[in-house]
Amino acid sequence: MIAYRHADPRFPFLREDSSQSAGRWNAQGELTQYFCDTPDGAWAEFLRHEEIRDPQDLPTIRRALWAVDIGDVPPHRPDLPRETLVGDPNTWPVCRQAARQYREHADGIAAPSAALKPGAAGGWRVDGGLQPGPDRDGQVFALFGRRPDLIGWAATVDGRPGPDLMVKVRYFKEDATYC
Repeated sequence: MIAYRHADPRFPFLREDSSQSAGRWNAQGELTQYFCDTPDGAWAEFLRHEEIRDPQDLPTIRRALWAVDIGDVPPHRPDLPRETLVGDPNTWPVCRQAARQYREHADGIAAPSAALKPGAAGGWRVDGGLQPGPDRDGQVFALFGRRPDLIGWAATVDGRPGPDLMVKVRYFKEDATYC
């Protein structure tokens, strides 16, 4: 499975230590590598996390986008309500607790994308010009620990998302619902 991840272009595409800040599937000190099933999902995660809402801010973004062979999709999916799986940071402690149940016996978990709105991972197709692809929900893969086994390719070294993606992002707070 090829999955996508954005990163600061000054650093490798994976973390090797546990100095990362807490996220949905990891507490401070729990090394977790996050990936998305589409490039739009990876960009949406960045836009949501950084709360970038204004298209005029997009030219200031400078990120690397990586395509990474993560092997098989993790078979484990936390059994939590959808509103928790895609919720704001107030839901993260519940998600972290669910992830801890898998850390000892699994390489990672798969979950719905919290950053992409439902159906927003459809991509594009060519049929008489560029046309939207069919609606599809995005996925996130959280892989636990150091992962020197993963191989990645730089899809872009100095990139940014397009303004058309911003309407697909499920942002914090201003959205009435998170599911």
